[in-house]
Amino acid sequence: MSLSESGSRSYFVEGMTCGHCVAAVKEEVEEIKGVDAVEVELATGRLTVAGDGFDDSAIAAAVGEAGYEMKT
Repeated sequence: MSLSESGSRSYFVEGMTCGHCVAAVKEEVEEIKGVDAVEVELATGRLTVAGDGFDDSAIAAAVGEAGYEMKT
């Protein structure tokens, strides 16, 4: 599934400073049931998630597991 297809949502993550941060967030979010694709942009903090059947609270929990917080 492409991130440009319907079903994608964008979030913003605070505290990422390096490629390891990006990888940690991506790894945690990819494990959520219903997530098909994940893109994380370090410079902007933008997290784009594509798929179906996931919810915002699951994304926030995964970001938290990686050690970061979503901006509200």
